[in-house]
Amino acid sequence: MSAAANTGALDRAQLQGNILRGYRHKQVRHLVLAVAERATACAWLGTITGGDTTLAPQITTEAPWLVKPDHCFNIGITAQGLRALGVSAEVMASFPDEFTDGMAARALKLGDFGNSAPSRWSAPFDDPALVHVVATIHADDSAHLDRVQQRVQATGNGQAWRVLGARDGANFNGDQVHFGYRDNISQPRFVGIHDPADYPDAQPLAPLGTVLLGHKTAFEGLFWPVPQPAVLGHNGSFSAFRVLAQDVAGFEAYLDHAASELLAHPQGHELLAPDSAWVARSGLTRHNALREVLAAKMCGRWRNGVPLALSPDAPDTMDPTHPVPLGNFDYQNDNDGARCPYGAHMRRCNPRGSTIVQRMANHTRRLVRRGIPYGPAYDPAKPDDGIERGLLGHFLSANLAAQFEAVHYDWLNLGLQDPRITGSNDPLLGANDPVDSWFELPLPAGGAIRLRGLPRFVSTRGGAYLFLPSLPALRHLAAA
Repeated sequence: MSAAANTGALDRAQLQGNILRGYRHKQVRHLVLAVAERATACAWLGTITGGDTTLAPQITTEAPWLVKPDHCFNIGITAQGLRALGVSAEVMASFPDEFTDGMAARALKLGDFGNSAPSRWSAPFDDPALVHVVATIHADDSAHLDRVQQRVQATGNGQAWRVLGARDGANFNGDQVHFGYRDNISQPRFVGIHDPADYPDAQPLAPLGTVLLGHKTAFEGLFWPVPQPAVLGHNGSFSAFRVLAQDVAGFEAYLDHAASELLAHPQGHELLAPDSAWVARSGLTRHNALREVLAAKMCGRWRNGVPLALSPDAPDTMDPTHPVPLGNFDYQNDNDGARCPYGAHMRRCNPRGSTIVQRMANHTRRLVRRGIPYGPAYDPAKPDDGIERGLLGHFLSANLAAQFEAVHYDWLNLGLQDPRITGSNDPLLGANDPVDSWFELPLPAGGAIRLRGLPRFVSTRGGAYLFLPSLPALRHLAAA
């Protein structure tokens, strides 16, 4: 870390979009590109920031919209991509090691082993040296995705880039993801960008340095180092781009098995009272209601998005269509985990104000999540359809090691934030093995039920560490 940085006034028109605010289009396409002809590719970086839409698709910025565009376009560049574009070894040395190493080289820190190992990743991510750029197109229909892709491929008469692959994603049932949960509810809100009155949240507003280089961080007086020259690094961000396959059939089967176990457990009634008014209202069998209780406990929210911290006993006590109160909660008064388990996915990823071992880290590892499902919605009538489905995600931060990797290594897969979960993995995203995995369900009257034998529900199918340059940085690369 450095002790100072040239922050200056923030001109949002000079930032790539989808960092401080989400686009919320219905579809996305991630094009994986390799530099084919350096000079033409570099020149194109200037063209996409020049403002002339007749020459090339233009980078979408963070400038406020008067009218939502019919498509948005952004790019992220790998370390190999920067080298392929002619960035010198001296400049590359100013980037952090985790970025220049690349995601595949950091696999063990991320829990990417076994079926998630880089050698098992889908092409082209199985050969990280080939991946130079991920160009992302957001739109509400496939026609716009196709049109922008064609324009990218036509750059320099088709000589600038080789398209190594494409990954498409699309929303279904609003913000629902494949495990059945509602997503995209709670994201960091930034100082000077968001009005706290519009987004009430028990968490403090995040400083811009959470996700942008050259700005104040959550560490008082400290800034993350900015790659040099400053025009290249300032106002840039890093993304961990991930292709995450979700074993929906396995998840639902586990809920079935564990609910049966809880029904037979002598303390199972403490998780769901036999006379529960919610069960009567829902019309569910007691077994199916326990499935939903367990799904909520594993995540930290009911599947409709209502947080356990606000409604521990039923999912229908709040309006799940109103996003504001769904993000305004904390765990400070739930140290025993009776409302939301201390091992729940959401609480592990973001402990908010709860007591943890690394007390100063509570609000320092926050990530901006931009994700969308891929593959068709799961059909319970066809559990073995053989179709891969999952999530395409950009996980954004100003420091990959201190934020993204630390969350995965310390919190998701080791549980170092709380001795009560140390040695266990995240029940949803963790690198679990049925041989030694466990998840603890604290009980309101004290004690806990420990479930064992969780399989791995999420496997990595590909990914890359990306640098998201500002518009001045892209022009600098073009001029160089």
